[in-house]
Amino acid sequence: MLVGLVGVVCFAGTLPAMRLAVPHLDPWFLTAARATIAGLIAVVMLLAMKRRPPPREQWAEFAIASACLVFGFPLFSAIAMVTVPASNGGVILGILPLATAAAAALVARERPSPGFWIAAAVGTAIVIAFALRQGGGAVSAGDVLLLLAVVSAGLGYTYGGKLSTFYAGWEVIAWQLVLSLPIAIPMTILLWPANASAVPVPAWGALVYVALFSQLIGFFFWNAGLALGGIARVGQMQLLQPFVIVLMAALVNAEPIQTETLGFAAAVIITVAIGRRMRIKQGA
Repeated sequence: MLVGLVGVVCFAGTLPAMRLAVPHLDPWFLTAARATIAGLIAVVMLLAMKRRPPPREQWAEFAIASACLVFGFPLFSAIAMVTVPASNGGVILGILPLATAAAAALVARERPSPGFWIAAAVGTAIVIAFALRQGGGAVSAGDVLLLLAVVSAGLGYTYGGKLSTFYAGWEVIAWQLVLSLPIAIPMTILLWPANASAVPVPAWGALVYVALFSQLIGFFFWNAGLALGGIARVGQMQLLQPFVIVLMAALVNAEPIQTETLGFAAAVIITVAIGRRMRIKQGA
């Protein structure tokens, strides 16, 4: 749970960083560039550690995880950040644990107990209520894009966690990034800003953050946590992410924190604590 939490904290900076970058960098470029930077580092790491490519029968799972986590989630969330505040986006991502647990039940054949599902559903309902209250009950195109990002992440986390039972967490995301390079590098070149010198330093810094921490280092911890504690159970830690995002959005994007947020955060933390104690049966 603690290893997974470190990954959550790394991921929590993603939306505030992208919100900082998208006024100056195209979301498609941001997605491709972060994959390119992280992918080239991954190549160096794999060569330095003398890792052999995975067997052919596992490449399909790596490809699905790559499509979801290297392209799907980053692109959907980056486009959403053009119109949606990072704090609001964070609370929508709060339903990610339920998506991860559902994907785990289908893909990894984990069998969460009814109590676990109740805890996950209650926590998700709390987060949804928070999102609706903050957004005045309206559902925007940005909200829909963030929901698509949730689906992508839930599926990608499941395949990443499944593969992490065979490989170290860093190696799983490294091979995903390597698979993305034939697409990411040409996209980065084609979408390079016409006037790159006019892009402010904080925007470039945000790109570096999402490339290093969101796309690479965070997964080292997250994949290891999923492998150690089970996909559905450790996935519950994602319930904490919206509130970490709200805090980071206040620090990075100067978005206000409302007092009631603390109450919602406490309710979600209680739900996570309950979910930890529920039985998770591993698939055969």
